[in-house]
Amino acid sequence: MPSSRTDLAIEAHRDAQRAARRLPGVRASERTEDGVTISEVVVETTEGADAVGKPVGRYVTFESRQLRRHDREHAAKVGKLLSETLESMLPKGEELSEALVVGLGNWQATPDALGPRVVSRLLVTRHLKSVVPEDIQRRMRPVAALAPGVLGITGIETGEMVRAVVDRLRPGFVIAIDALAARSVERIASTIQVSDTGIQPGSGVGNHRAAINRESLGVPVLAIGVPTVVHAITIARDTIQGLIEELKDDVQFYEVLDELYDKQRDALITQVLGESVGDLMVTPKEIDAQIEDLSRLIAGALNTSLQPAIDIGEFGLYS
Repeated sequence: MPSSRTDLAIEAHRDAQRAARRLPGVRASERTEDGVTISEVVVETTEGADAVGKPVGRYVTFESRQLRRHDREHAAKVGKLLSETLESMLPKGEELSEALVVGLGNWQATPDALGPRVVSRLLVTRHLKSVVPEDIQRRMRPVAALAPGVLGITGIETGEMVRAVVDRLRPGFVIAIDALAARSVERIASTIQVSDTGIQPGSGVGNHRAAINRESLGVPVLAIGVPTVVHAITIARDTIQGLIEELKDDVQFYEVLDELYDKQRDALITQVLGESVGDLMVTPKEIDAQIEDLSRLIAGALNTSLQPAIDIGEFGLYS
């Protein structure tokens, strides 16, 4: 079974592939464009969903280590690719249906502040119908935004708050943005996942909250996420794997370590780290700047994909 320590479908898929050669009901592809690796996992059946531990749906992942280097030109290329994918996933209709964008997470904790930061940069237009020129009105999608905070701050389940707003506004669809957990340190702030299956806040860190998806809200839900943390056990596992690779020349010792199953390695690491440290979440010291860059990138891609018929500059955002 795939690890529960990741929110990324691409990692869950690779875990499942290691456990079973064939994955019926799951399709995967990969390509590279403008220095960005674009992976797509499509879970088509319940059998495939059980195999990878992810709901039936489409998952697109953008990977580029250059995203961590504050390269605005490269970020613009990634943003364009992200915008095109988002636009292809939006519900199709004759009119520009209203969108509700939800920035999930705790704005007081930087690694968890991606959602609120994106919302703060979003072009919100639902209230502008009476104040913009008529020619823009016809081309403008109504967009509302919400940063509901977390249970520990508000005392309200995030899913309950979002459901109440959806019931009141009746948007055509919801887009949820959240920080994720990954199994690889290399994916922190360098990977963006988009899916049409909604999201379960906190699942990657073992803090499961109510799902925000089509079943719970009654409207289509897209999800955008970026890994900002990994478990301490993941770092220890990667260290052991690196040690195994380095000791290939010592055949006897290498074979002993290499024969340990993942579960045995995890049990050994947990025993050494202890219960409290074993659940420790780790994030890089540069996460402040990385969240800033990524929130700008994602907000730009959202503004472009949600308002394809208008020039964002008409609202003075780039003046």
